[in-house]
Amino acid sequence: MSKKCTPSADASTVVDPSRRNVLRLSGIAGLALAGSALLPAEAKAETGTASVEPVAAGAGFAVQAAIATPIRPPAVPLAVRQPYLSTWLPATLLPGNAPQFWQGSSTGMVGLVRIDGVAWLFMGDGKIVQAIPDGNHGKQATVEDFPRAMRQTALRVTATRSCFTLQGGGVELAVDFLSPVEPGDNRRQSIPMSYVRVSARSADGASHTVQVYMEITGDWAGDDAAQELVVARGDSPAARTWTLALAKPQPLAEQHEFAAWGRVLWSTPARDGVSLQAGDRLKLRARFAGHGSLDGSNEAALSTVKALPALALAVDLGHCGAAASAADFVVGQVREQCINYLGRPLRALWTKHFGDWKAMLDFFHGDAAAARQRADTLDVRISRDARAFGGERYEGLCVLALRQAYAGTELVLGPDGTPWAFLKEISSDGNVSTVDVLYPASPVWMYLDPDYLRMLLLPLLDYAGHGGWPKPYAEHDLGSAYPQATGHNDGKEEDMPVEESGDMLIMIATWLRRVPRADAQAFASRHYPLLEKWAQYLERNLPDPGFQNQTDDFAGSIAHSVNLALKGIVALAAMGQVAGLAGHADDAAHYRDRARKDITYWAARAKDPQAPHLDLTYHDAGGQGTWGTLYNGFADTVLGTGLIPAEIRAMQAAWYRGQCNAFGLPLQVPHSYAKSDWALFTAAWLADQPVAQELIDRVYAYADGTPDRVPFCDLYNTVTAARVAFQARPVQGGIFAPLAVRSMQQPAH
Repeated sequence: MSKKCTPSADASTVVDPSRRNVLRLSGIAGLALAGSALLPAEAKAETGTASVEPVAAGAGFAVQAAIATPIRPPAVPLAVRQPYLSTWLPATLLPGNAPQFWQGSSTGMVGLVRIDGVAWLFMGDGKIVQAIPDGNHGKQATVEDFPRAMRQTALRVTATRSCFTLQGGGVELAVDFLSPVEPGDNRRQSIPMSYVRVSARSADGASHTVQVYMEITGDWAGDDAAQELVVARGDSPAARTWTLALAKPQPLAEQHEFAAWGRVLWSTPARDGVSLQAGDRLKLRARFAGHGSLDGSNEAALSTVKALPALALAVDLGHCGAAASAADFVVGQVREQCINYLGRPLRALWTKHFGDWKAMLDFFHGDAAAARQRADTLDVRISRDARAFGGERYEGLCVLALRQAYAGTELVLGPDGTPWAFLKEISSDGNVSTVDVLYPASPVWMYLDPDYLRMLLLPLLDYAGHGGWPKPYAEHDLGSAYPQATGHNDGKEEDMPVEESGDMLIMIATWLRRVPRADAQAFASRHYPLLEKWAQYLERNLPDPGFQNQTDDFAGSIAHSVNLALKGIVALAAMGQVAGLAGHADDAAHYRDRARKDITYWAARAKDPQAPHLDLTYHDAGGQGTWGTLYNGFADTVLGTGLIPAEIRAMQAAWYRGQCNAFGLPLQVPHSYAKSDWALFTAAWLADQPVAQELIDRVYAYADGTPDRVPFCDLYNTVTAARVAFQARPVQGGIFAPLAVRSMQQPAH
């Protein structure tokens, strides 16, 4: 049974990216999305979860529908490593569809394979010049889709890989995109590069001669057509490499979300049978189709984005039989300086470990086999853990989310020479290290890589403690526009006082529970004055936070919020844990007692007096009859504070089961939209309730069937499965919330 997903009419529309201006979606959202196609019936293979993709629209060749496991990604991650190395396939079929940068601009990549002298397209929008034998309206040639494409038979997505299988000409081709995730290995995680492997083997028992061609185009440097480009050779002892850069770079600046400085690398290991060429993409493809090799020339040394030059690599695999032969490629985006932190440019962490980018590239090539083995181990771990909690559908969500979460971050050398990590608020405000984006993303690091969470917290702690932040609560972010972490010493930012202070205390307390006691004690003591200041602010503003902005700012500020109050109360209990580790026993007891006192107030006023649920706001402040998703219950669970009464957990779980739409639980009345990260926070909080699996299944149904082919969107309509706003955001690290809770289920210090 096939599944046909028709793109919604506004699938390519760019929505105002500011979260606080993202729509005041209520009835408006329902009206705007009413015309979107409803998700068709799911197509599942008998042997497991599998989704079927339709023939690519507009393709000049027929492509058999292909099965994707364990999920059909809204967009398939290809090279997804850091904020400026983030290329996706907005489809499931590799041949005939052009890859895109996360925001939708083309980052062209085309793959051809020549089998026994006949060229086939296996990747991308591979136009080519075709001869017209007898002429056509006076023309002797025309630019057309590639006349022959391989048939894609499968797509398998793992936590670190996207693996396509194709057949044609008696050959089976495997195309493997690996964006490594290296928990605990900062040197390797800092490398801004990604692997592509193309391997061929006989599918019919005969021997075949095979040559592989792959190109990237000039739009990898940016999408401003007027920009001048410099294309050059960058060979090193281990590799044959093209480099692509803007002729007039602007260090530490962005153009349409692309880095306006640095260089793109396109490389293959040095070996026999390698050839290169740069220039007009149509000519290069024709050259390869006719000869199986390239001529080494560079006719694109000075070009423009508009001219769309191709940087091509070709590898002759010789005769291929039953054993697979492979061609390996690396794509990267390297910048020596990454962040302007309070007026000081910070260098990429990789510069500490490698003399220059060529040395790093050679290391990355040489590490490929070991990287694949590490990726296999990590993939198995994540799939095993996810299946143990929520089955194949939860596995599908986790494998889709991992690369996206890490790719919103990058590692740098902090001012003291130690590793720091920064996060870009991709596709919403574009801020630097937004606290209420880091918090929903943090479960992936709570589960997999606690020290990475520490490195993400360090710049925020440094700025609040020493950088000129003037307010008594935690900052919202480190700068309005990545990569300019210039702070807000004037105090002018999007304040979320209880939200951000609570987030910081909760994240720090979770990290402290995952590290050796001596390290936890030292960290808690070092930052205690700052953390105590934030906790004191919370005390003054709880148990009723009044009228404040909060993380779901697209819904507007809210008064007397039950969910926000809960976050602050749990954060006070978190501060009690911090105080205990810092050796302040009296403070520890004080904050524990204060949290227990406040939760009593909260429970009495949060419960709707007429219905079996908590209200959106305290009922005595006008919230009676309303409700919302209490995702901040996650913090109570992950920290083991045990504040929320068991009867409230059971009541909310039962209520949510009756409120779910086809694609999820609405975030709050009166809206129909949901947040995928908050849905999984809620599933983690209610892990022992039937609703937890329902939440997973419904978010899976959305991700697997949404008509919007953009990188995993976190704000979507629960009735239509259509995107509301945002894409590619690192908040999808919240998908790992249930696994974060399991990793934390050990005695506190």
